[in-house]
Amino acid sequence: MSDNITDIDVSSLQPAMEEPLMTGYEQPVFRLEEMIINMGPQHPSTHGVLRLVVHLDGELVINVDPVIGYLHRGMEKLAENRTYLQFLSMASRLDYLSGIFMEWPYVMCIEKLMEIEVPPRAEYLRVIVGELNRIISHHMSYGDFLLNLGAGTPFFWAFRDRETVMDMLEMLTGQRMMYNYMRIGGVRYDMTDGFEEACRRFIKDFPPKIDEYEKLVTDNEIFLSRTLGLGAITPEEALDYGLSGPNIRATGIPWDLRRQQHYSVYDDFDFEIPLGRNGDSFDRYKCRIEEMRQSLRIIEQALDGIPGGPVNVKMPPVLRPPAGEVFCAVESPRGEWADYLVSDGGLRPYRLKMRDPSFVAISALPRILPGHKIADVIGIGGSLDLIMGGVDR
Repeated sequence: MSDNITDIDVSSLQPAMEEPLMTGYEQPVFRLEEMIINMGPQHPSTHGVLRLVVHLDGELVINVDPVIGYLHRGMEKLAENRTYLQFLSMASRLDYLSGIFMEWPYVMCIEKLMEIEVPPRAEYLRVIVGELNRIISHHMSYGDFLLNLGAGTPFFWAFRDRETVMDMLEMLTGQRMMYNYMRIGGVRYDMTDGFEEACRRFIKDFPPKIDEYEKLVTDNEIFLSRTLGLGAITPEEALDYGLSGPNIRATGIPWDLRRQQHYSVYDDFDFEIPLGRNGDSFDRYKCRIEEMRQSLRIIEQALDGIPGGPVNVKMPPVLRPPAGEVFCAVESPRGEWADYLVSDGGLRPYRLKMRDPSFVAISALPRILPGHKIADVIGIGGSLDLIMGGVDR
């Protein structure tokens, strides 16, 4: 018998042990079994109401079973029982941190079916409000991710600056979160008095604050030890799972629908697509930080070049899009959000199916979490920026 317990053939110790291994001593019993714990659904650090059934070998994760559905509201089915305009007000309640991007593909689908040309000024306003929404979504991702890792100050800094953008969005749309700003054929409101001035002031004041975020976090030794190399995914795996947004760009793949599909007026603007190299938690964080800088570039160019004219087109009081099916997608803060709409020529959608990037990212958790310590589960999950409102739609 070896003196080192790690050299023992444990399989021989698990039966009833009818024959003692050592005579003259009390029979030793070794019993190994995996531990199963529930993280959530109401866990202080989970993103929304998400339950993770974690299988552990000591502190090491050997398997994860995500359990979803706790926020299910049947939104896709509700769309079939409401007119096209009635459902529009519900769209921003899906991924509630990026409501503009929930409304955008929905109106694009109807515009495509009805062959409606959106006025250029409305397209520029869509881009401006969309990029502002991207910034505050990344604010939440940054603050919450660092809070998951035990850092409280970045959370408060992010919410301090997030308030400024939410005030501007309220100035333009009338709402702080559930915007209901998009309209079929344009947007609901033109720029209000003081909005452009506030927006340009924010563009000037915000870059130094992003630098403060990075000074506090990016080179912090503890932060690096909790993110570098953790939750890494290869480009091939990212493609296999269908990841999008910062989660796929962190692997080095330059997939951004603003460039690849040329929707709206994004071709009018000069901006870069931030990329990572290792596909780990650090690269996902860094991509979102750089995307905030690029969003500022886009907003400034949009303000400088916004054309005059109307912000919507005259629509009939009752919409009856022609029969057909259409698919439209936008680059939301979490990746590719898409709507597949089927019309039978009636007052209501015959079928509406949505693609949520957080749902796809959750499917990758059983791949990227095994092999890590249980203390890293929440941090890695937070780096994926999961929002359960869209997952459980």
